[in-house]
Amino acid sequence: MSYHEEDNNAGKILLAALAGAGAGIIAGMLLAPDKGSTTRESWKGVASKYSGQLGEQATKLGSDLEAKFKEYAGKLEDLGLTGAGGSLKLKGNWDELKGKLKQQYAQLTDEDLVYTEGKGDELVGRLQDKLGKDKGEVTKILNDL
Repeated sequence: MSYHEEDNNAGKILLAALAGAGAGIIAGMLLAPDKGSTTRESWKGVASKYSGQLGEQATKLGSDLEAKFKEYAGKLEDLGLTGAGGSLKLKGNWDELKGKLKQQYAQLTDEDLVYTEGKGDELVGRLQDKLGKDKGEVTKILNDL
C-alpha cells in the first residue's frame, strides 16, 4: 500500500467516524424517551467523550503525516534533489573550514566541530542543535565556506 493510499484510508476512517457519531446523536435525540433537557445533558457527556477521542486520532494522524513528510524530505536531501543545502559537499581543508566556522559562530567548540569522513550527518546534527537551524540551513552554511 502506498503512502498516498494510507493517507486516503486514514481520512476515510476519520470521516466515517464523524458521520457515524453525528448520525447516532441525531437518531438518539429523535428516539429519546426522556424529556429534552435530560437528553441534552446525557448527550453532552457522550459528545465530549467522542470529541476527545476524535481529537486524539486527528492529532496522531497529523503527527504521522509530519513524520512521513520529514522522512521523505530527508531522503530527498540525501539524494541531493532539493537544491542548495541538500547534501553536504565540503571543499578545502577541514581545519581551515573549522576556523571560519568558529569566527562566524563563537558558541561552537572543537567538540562541536569534530568531522570524520563519511559522518557528515553527525556533524550537521550537532550544528543543528548548537545553532538552532534546520538541516538545510546548516548544510548550506557548510557548503558555502
